[in-house]
Amino acid sequence: MKNRFLSSVAALALATSLPASAHEFWMLPQSFTPAAGATIGLTLTVGQDFSGEQIPFYAALVAGLRHYSMGTVQDLASRIPATTVLPELGLPVTRAGTHLIAFDSHPSKITMTPDKFHAYLHDEGLDAIVQQRAAAGTVGMPGRERFRRNVKTLLRAGGKSDATYAVRTGQRLEIVPLADPFAKAAGDTVNFSIFFDGKPVTGTLLKAWHKRDGQTLIIKAHATAEGKAAFTLPYAGTWMISAVHMIPATDTQEADWDSYWGNLTFELPADSAQKSTLR
Repeated sequence: MKNRFLSSVAALALATSLPASAHEFWMLPQSFTPAAGATIGLTLTVGQDFSGEQIPFYAALVAGLRHYSMGTVQDLASRIPATTVLPELGLPVTRAGTHLIAFDSHPSKITMTPDKFHAYLHDEGLDAIVQQRAAAGTVGMPGRERFRRNVKTLLRAGGKSDATYAVRTGQRLEIVPLADPFAKAAGDTVNFSIFFDGKPVTGTLLKAWHKRDGQTLIIKAHATAEGKAAFTLPYAGTWMISAVHMIPATDTQEADWDSYWGNLTFELPADSAQKSTLR
């Protein structure tokens, strides 16, 4: 049994190391709008074009997992088993209002060929890193990267919202809505701030993802000098906002770069009649 578990963890480690080459990693609830008092499932997914493979929760992956609601914080990481994997995490939603779940991964490492690393940097808007590699004369060297995931999802229970959507979780890379997404509707503009180590990040490429009729829509925006970005979201349903931030690695001989992958999922109501009641 132990060997089988270790084999499963090794396979999962491989699967979750692949995202550093332009793969996203996100968290979804069974329902974004559960009834107060319900228990819903949380799942993790890795993939491309907002489609992918579900990844279970397991101790070697989960560095942090917290539930924010009405000014309280509950540590969920203690519920992750030490010697097995958990395909889905049950989350009791005990009261009406906004609920924010934040997930942080342990670091993983990956090495890419120079060409693949350059293409990945360009796709994620990390041209400053391309310039740093050029200045250092390392463009022809493999890309040795250590990456972490800073992931969040928002729920609205009982048809009511509160200011929890704007809670700062302290994640290294964090995407924060500037207004309640559940108080918006299809066609509205939704504004976000992006922070790294608690400070606004300038120029970061943010992407808004949505699946519709089997096609993936991606809208792109760059953060302003104040670390803010705006998206006009044309459709109702599930949306994902993502961003990548990279800095030189300074405490390891096994990687040259540290990257942080921020992600936020939420649901946009179809029209004003379906908007939440803000308390």
